[in-house]
Parts: sequence; structure tokens; C-alpha cells
Amino acid sequence: MENDRKIAVLIDADNVSEKYIKYIFDEISNHGTPTYKRIYGDWTKPQLTPWKNVLLNYSITPIQQYSYTTGKNATDAALIIDAMDILYSENVDGFCIVSSDSDFTKLAARLREAGMYVIGMGEKKTPTPFIAACEKFKYLEVLAAIPAASDEPKGKKPETQKDGLADIDDLIESIKIIVTESSDEDGWAFLGEVGKKLNMRYPDFDTRNYGHSKLTPLISSLKQFEIQPRRTSNPHITHYFIKNKA
Repeated sequence: MENDRKIAVLIDADNVSEKYIKYIFDEISNHGTPTYKRIYGDWTKPQLTPWKNVLLNYSITPIQQYSYTTGKNATDAALIIDAMDILYSENVDGFCIVSSDSDFTKLAARLREAGMYVIGMGEKKTPTPFIAACEKFKYLEVLAAIPAASDEPKGKKPETQKDGLADIDDLIESIKIIVTESSDEDGWAFLGEVGKKLNMRYPDFDTRNYGHSKLTPLISSLKQFEIQPRRTSNPHITHYFIKNKA
């Protein structure tokens, strides 16, 4: 099960603000249990002082890495070396790399080659190669956006994510293709399967990127699909199917 995963959480303090810490660990709890919690930076630098105030509260181990050479990112190197050591220890099922830096693209790819579940988290400025190298990628600004746009008063149009792998037009086209490929002879496709395939195509796919907390209201808002609820033998469970509009 997903929540049984043991996840190593490695944070690049040079590229992430401490204001996101709660949202980072709230999101990780949806994917597994953090077993390693480490954060990397030169803790002699005053700009990292705000991080020091939250480390104890979340039991994160700070890893000191001095910047010996100008122009070289020693923090990145330390994080990468630790990640490989943890990989070879065979004590985890996955990694969460928290950074907006493309320098971790090859690391994410290497970890996935080894069969690891890899989540990336970073700001919307994160380069596309790093996003694509992760199995899933979460935008920190979106995780921290509370309340969600779908909970805002009616009449207010939610903003849509434009910086990741799929803008709204790409998303609609991908959903249409997936529905066509996955549908029965009447054109209906199970919404859960559509969501699963969207996650496979776009590592950064998250309904919250488009202003909705769940997939069904997002699909409904696109106005391109029919939605059909179907009851199951369990009165508390309803399955949803979608169909491309003619």
C-alpha cells in the first residue's frame, strides 16, 4: 500500500523556504512515512537562520556543508552522495527531493532506475527536466494555497497552472485521448483509470494545480466531458465514469 512506503526526505535548504515545511510533510503523509529527514546547507550563513527555528519541531537533521569553492554547489553534492548511500542501504521504498534546482535531475532518474518511488517538490520555477525525472512532482505554492480555489465563492474563476508539463489545453487533449483509449464500446471510461494515466503522463499533475481539490469537479469544470455516477454494492462508494462529448 502507498502509505506503507518508507520515504527518505532530503531538503535543499538553499532552494526552499522554511514557510513550506508543514505542507511538505502533510503531503508526504499521503505517500508514505518519512524515515530519513535531512536538510542540507551551509548553516553558518545568516540566510538559513529561519530554517533553524523549525528543524526541531519536525525532527529534521541538518547536514552542514561548507561552500569551499565559489561557483560550486557543495550542498547539491552532499545531498546526492547521501541519497546514494541511503539507496544502497535498502532501508527505504522511495525518496522525496525538495528543491527547485535542476541539478537533481540525474539523481531522480537514477533512483527511479533502481526501482525507487521518487516525489519531487519545488516552486513553480523548477526546470522541466527535474519535474519529468520524478514519478510525481508537487508545486509548493499549490500545496500552501489554502483554501483551495474550488472552495472559493462562486463566480470567482480559479487560476490555472501554466508553468508545468500540462497547461489546461494540453490537459483536455490528453484526457480525451485517454478516454478514447480506455473506454468501453459505449465510450465510457472509469474516472479512476483516467486519473492514474494522467499521473503517468504528467508527473506534476495535481488537481490542485487547476484550482480543484478532487478530479471529478476538475473534469466537470472543463465542460468537455459527460460524467456518469454509478452506484456500487457498497452504499458509501460511488464510481464515476466519463465520456468525451460529441
